[in-house]
Amino acid sequence: MRNALMMPARFERVGESWRDLLTLCKPRVVLVMLVCALVGMALAAPGLPSLAAVVNGLLGIGLAAGGAAAYNHVLDRKLDVLMARTARRPLATRRLATPLALAWATLLSVLGIGLLLWQVNALTAWLTLASLIGYALIYTAFLKRATPQNIVIGGVAGAAPPLLGWTAITGSLGPEPLLLMLIIFAWTPPHFWALAIHKREEYARAGVPMLPVTHGEAFTRLQIWLYAWLTLVVTLLPFVIGMSGAVYLVGVMALNLRFMVWNYRVWRGQDPRAPLAAFWFSIRYILGVFGVLLLDHYAVAWPW
Repeated sequence: MRNALMMPARFERVGESWRDLLTLCKPRVVLVMLVCALVGMALAAPGLPSLAAVVNGLLGIGLAAGGAAAYNHVLDRKLDVLMARTARRPLATRRLATPLALAWATLLSVLGIGLLLWQVNALTAWLTLASLIGYALIYTAFLKRATPQNIVIGGVAGAAPPLLGWTAITGSLGPEPLLLMLIIFAWTPPHFWALAIHKREEYARAGVPMLPVTHGEAFTRLQIWLYAWLTLVVTLLPFVIGMSGAVYLVGVMALNLRFMVWNYRVWRGQDPRAPLAAFWFSIRYILGVFGVLLLDHYAVAWPW
């Protein structure tokens, strides 16, 4: 009777452990990355890309991205305790043991890179590995703690998904996927620095040299405004080089209008709610940019 009563509790603990392991993968962040990778795949083919390449590519990239996120949790576990935004993470609360999290991160990474190498192509596998190392080790372990330009420099790794999607289909590089990567690279500073303003005191308490901590909010707001203009210019380049058409131009201009309104409010500094609102809108913005790229591609390429 006692064993029977204990069984539900054991299953509940197992379920909680699996949920914690999934949390280490940052599934929402990985989902955004996979959407951008999928758009890269779609744009790389004149029609529909190979289903096998899409499934294997997304699965491999997703596993590797989850592994990189789990490494981030391991390396940041002591910092996470000091910040309200991250204090309830599995390693910060010690719901999971660090060796288990490290083994989980390694397993996901090896499976992801291995799948890409086996079923997709070597170029995508090595580029994914480079992105994993760039995010998990170079950014998290070094840049994040070393310089207020951590987001800018480390943004190269975070901007890789559409490039990886493109190479998963073509097996080669070119100006188009590099431009897709450039869009995310330019978008990352205004996206993340808006959150950094909102969480400035937490970053200062944790000793993380984010730009608002080292250079003040006014300077950070100006940088957000300038990078927002850079993002606007870069998002027009697909139309300029003939990679997209009028559908994309109209859609991206509408998105840019709203994007610039939010970043103007951040720059002016008169609305204390603007940084966090701009951060959340910027996620919808980047998904919208890649969404209209996809819409434009099939509006032109699809044999109606």
